[in-house]
Amino acid sequence: MFPKTSTPRWIIILIDLLLSAFSLFAAYIVRFDLKADKALWLAEWEILSKSIIIFFVVRFLTFYFFKIHKGMIRHTSTVDFRRLFIAVTTSSVIFFALGLVRYFFVDGYFLFPSSVLIMEYLICVFLVTVSRFTIKLWYLESVKTKEEQVRVLIYGAGISGLIAKRTIERDVLINFKVVGFLDDNRKITGTRIEGVPVFHTASLEQILKDEAITQVIIAIQNPEEENQARVVELCLDAGVEVKKVPSPRSWINGEFSARQIAQVNIEDLLGRKPIVLNQDKIAEELSGKVVLITGAAGSIGSGLVRQVARYNPQLLVLLDQAESPLYELQLEIAQDFPDCAIEIVMGDIRNQSRMEQLFAKFRPAWVFHAAAYKHVPMMEDNPSEAVWTNIKGTSYLVDLAIKFETYKFVMISTDKAVNPTNVMGASKRIAEMVAQQAGSLHKTQFITTRFGNVLGSNGSVIPLFKKQIEQGGPITVTDERVTRFFMTIPEACQLVLDAGVMGNGGEIFVFDMGQSVKIVDLAKNMIRLSGLVLGKDIEIKYTGLRPGEKLYEELLNESENTLPTHHPKILKAKVRDVAPEQASQIEQLIQQVGSIDNMQLVGLMKAIVPEFISNNSEFSALDNN
Repeated sequence: MFPKTSTPRWIIILIDLLLSAFSLFAAYIVRFDLKADKALWLAEWEILSKSIIIFFVVRFLTFYFFKIHKGMIRHTSTVDFRRLFIAVTTSSVIFFALGLVRYFFVDGYFLFPSSVLIMEYLICVFLVTVSRFTIKLWYLESVKTKEEQVRVLIYGAGISGLIAKRTIERDVLINFKVVGFLDDNRKITGTRIEGVPVFHTASLEQILKDEAITQVIIAIQNPEEENQARVVELCLDAGVEVKKVPSPRSWINGEFSARQIAQVNIEDLLGRKPIVLNQDKIAEELSGKVVLITGAAGSIGSGLVRQVARYNPQLLVLLDQAESPLYELQLEIAQDFPDCAIEIVMGDIRNQSRMEQLFAKFRPAWVFHAAAYKHVPMMEDNPSEAVWTNIKGTSYLVDLAIKFETYKFVMISTDKAVNPTNVMGASKRIAEMVAQQAGSLHKTQFITTRFGNVLGSNGSVIPLFKKQIEQGGPITVTDERVTRFFMTIPEACQLVLDAGVMGNGGEIFVFDMGQSVKIVDLAKNMIRLSGLVLGKDIEIKYTGLRPGEKLYEELLNESENTLPTHHPKILKAKVRDVAPEQASQIEQLIQQVGSIDNMQLVGLMKAIVPEFISNNSEFSALDNN
C-alpha cells in the first residue's frame, strides 16, 4: 500500500541529488565505453575532484530555486515536469559557463568534458522524469478501487475525448480502463492517442464484442445526430451502457469531473441534424423590434424566448398566466441575456380588455402566439375551454394585431389539427382558419407553423416515462401500434423563427420530421438507457387509446399538398381558403361558447371542420348523424 502521508521534502532533495550523481557517473561510463583502465580513471578523478562539490552545490541550488521539492510527487503534473526540465537545463548551462571560467582563468580544464556534460544532462532529465512518473503510477494503482474493471470506449477522439480519458484515468475512485477511442474520421483510424488506439464507428459492433466493452462514453460536444443515434442504438442492442460528457458550460470552475458523466437522454437518440438558419436575416427582422411571445412560460414559448433574446430585440414582452414558471423564466433571461430588455406580463389571452391594454402600450411588431391548451384528454372533457382559449383567445389576438398594425403574427399549431379526431386538434385547426382568413384581408402577415410532438415538453410522454421509470414502473402505453412524430424544442423554435422570416402571410409551414416513432419503442429505449431490463426490472402496461387519441398523426390531409421553400426541411402546405360560411360559423362558435352544452359546441366545430371525426369519444355520436 502506498504511504498516505507526504514524503519529507529533504528526502526528495536527497533522491534528486543521488539521481544527479548517478547521471554523472553513467555519463563517464558511456564516455569511456566501459573500457577505461585504473590509471585513466585516476587521472580523470584528479580533474573531477576539484569540481564535484560545485556540481552538487549548483544542482541543489537550481533545484531549490525552482522549488522542485515542493510538489507532491504522487500528483505530478505537466507543470511539474516543465519545472524539472528547466531546472536541469539551467544547472547544465551553469556548469558549462563555470567550465569556461575554469578553463580560461584557473587551470586550463573544464568542469566536465563536453560529451560528459551533454550525456549527464540527458540522463538526468530522463531519470528525474521517469522517477516521478513511476511513483505517480504506483500511487494511482495502489489507491484504485478493487471492483471489477469497467472497459470503456470513448466516442470522440478530439480535445473533449482526450480530456475525458485523462479525467477518467486520474480519478482514483473508479476502476475504468479506456480501451480505445471511437471516431467518425477515417483519417485518424488506426492511430494512437496517448497509447490508446482509435477505431472507426463503422467497426463499432465488432469492437464491442472483441474488446468486451461495458461502457461507451460520448465525448463529442456537437456530434452528427444520425451518427450518435446509430452508436447509441448499437450499444443498447449489445447491452452496453452509454453515457456522455456534459457541455463545458456545466463544468465546475472549468474543470471536468468523472462524476459529471451523465446518462444519455432519449433526445440524443431521436435528434436529427438541426436546421441551419439564416442568422443574418433573422437578426435583421428581429433586431430593434418589440416582440410579444404568448405562452412564454411554456415549453415552446420559453424556447422562443431564449432564441429571440439572441437577436437584440428592442423589447421582449413575455405573456403568460403561469406565475411561477414565468418568474423562473424572468430570472433565467436576466442572467443569460443581461442586455436584453424584457417586460413580464401576467395575463390571460381570453381577457380581451387586458390584451388590448397590452397591445396599446407595447405595440408589438412581432407576435409569436404559443399560448394554447394542448392536452387531448383534458380538452375532450372540457370542450368549452378549448374553444375559449385556442379559438376565442386567438381571435382576440388576431383582431388586436390588425388594429395595432403588427407586422407579423406567427401562430404555433400542431399536427393534431390535420384530420382531427379530438376537440383539441379541431380547436387548433379552427384557430389556423382564423389566422388564415385574417391574413387574406389585412396588412398584418399571419403565418402558421405546424409540427408534431416536442421532446421533453411539459406534459409530454417522455417526462411521464421518466417519472414512471424512477418509480419502478410500470410504464403506461395506450396502444403498442401508436406512433408519433418527434422534434426537439430547439428544432421547433427554429422552425417558428424561420417560418416567420420567410413567410409573407397566409401560409402554413410544416416541418419534415422524418420517420414517425412507435411510442412503445420509445419506452423500451428509455428503459434500456436507464440500465434496466424490460420484463425483469420494469414492465410496460397497455391502457388503451384515450378519448380522441389517434394511432398515428399526420402533417397534411389528403386535400392538401406542399410546395418547396428555401430549406429542404421546411415545406409550405397548400390549404383550402376559408369559405364565407365557415367564417360565419366560426363567429357563431365564438359567440355561443359558454351558453350551449358540450355536444352542441362540438357539433358546431364539426360543421366548421368537416374532416373532424371523433375517435373513441362520446362525440362520435355526432358523426353518425
